[in-house]
Amino acid sequence: MRAKPEYRDRSDVEVAVLDALAERHTEGMTVFELRAEVEAGIDEIEPALERLKGDMLIEATNDGGRTVVVPKDHAIGPSEHDEDDDVFDRLRQRLPF
Repeated sequence: MRAKPEYRDRSDVEVAVLDALAERHTEGMTVFELRAEVEAGIDEIEPALERLKGDMLIEATNDGGRTVVVPKDHAIGPSEHDEDDDVFDRLRQRLPF
């Protein structure tokens, strides 16, 4: 899964965080797991998490002494393309042949 298209007009870090969380939407991720998954520093991830939480796209829960971040259901959706699609299939879908 990925972040829904309507939420992809955000900063690259915010979209990367949403995409990472969407992949593990049932169990969520800790900030350390997000840091390992998203190609950004903690100084970029923390403000992104604050903005996403402020926009009610994620929530943080306490799970046995650790904070776990999970996406809200309305923020995630199916993948934009099937993983079996290759570059040529995507081009055919976009170009009027």
